Amino acid sequence: MSRLILGVDVGGTTTAAGVVTADGDVIGWQSAPTHGAADPLATMTALITGVRKAVGRRAETIGAAGVGVPGPVDAARGRIGEPVTHVPALAGRALAGELGERLGLPVFVDNDVNALALGEWMFGAGRGSRSLVVLAAGTGIGAGIVLDGRIVRGAAGFGGELGHVPVKFDGERCFCGGRGCLSIYASGRGIADAARARAAGHPEAALVKAAAGDSQGITAPLVFRAAADGDHVAAAIVDEACQALGAMIGIIVNGLNPEVVVVTGGVAQSLVPLEPKILGAAAEYTLPRALAATRITIVPGDKRIGVRGAAALALYEERTSS
Repeated sequence: MSRLILGVDVGGTTTAAGVVTADGDVIGWQSAPTHGAADPLATMTALITGVRKAVGRRAETIGAAGVGVPGPVDAARGRIGEPVTHVPALAGRALAGELGERLGLPVFVDNDVNALALGEWMFGAGRGSRSLVVLAAGTGIGAGIVLDGRIVRGAAGFGGELGHVPVKFDGERCFCGGRGCLSIYASGRGIADAARARAAGHPEAALVKAAAGDSQGITAPLVFRAAADGDHVAAAIVDEACQALGAMIGIIVNGLNPEVVVVTGGVAQSLVPLEPKILGAAAEYTLPRALAATRITIVPGDKRIGVRGAAALALYEERTSS
């Protein structure tokens, strides 16, 4: 039997664990609410136990585990940094050591989008390339950067925080405290907040009616649906998101000149039909020859992709340390 890897993708809402082959195939996975237990490590352990049972005797060949966590990580020490906004119970913990002791396996930990980038580079849209940037638009926006076959982590684990790069210098304050960040305009939270603010005090607005009369019930998917149905307010918000993503693609392509850019995450499903609009916006901000040399693709988010990315992290760390 060939060797297998455990992959664990910790999200702000859902945690998933799976067993992954050396070729990137997820052969078994399970998920559970991240905050279903007092300690998210207990959730991870229970999921791992479940997927080990699910693959039967093949579990005997599991040789390592990778974990992706939303937030800064000291990958060399396997320790979570601060802040970890969506899973604060993990802040400051030596997760690689804690989980490794429970599993009896080598465990590698990194930021979740770094892991996603490694998964796309090894097994997905960037397979065969030397350089790739993943832009993950979910509740917030993160990024993972692979250059010349190496993940870019930065001096303090903040490499790839492109969601907090400004795309509008006089823009609104961001959740991070900055101003005009990409996350304000193109994340799920940012899109929903913008729609709620514009619909506040207008009970007759189409967005409010679509949310059963409660403006606080407006979500990003609802905004995209309303825009597709012709609502002008929703369409303006979606246009702004596409323009912001185009500007960020310009920053990525002009600044890093990668072979591949992947846009993924929970918002990506809604972005697929808008790809021409996003690429049109990107052309306004990008050097034409650099853009022509870059393959840009939108990959709808999926927890299995996160699991695969976490497994890719373990494979990457084993290969680079050998």
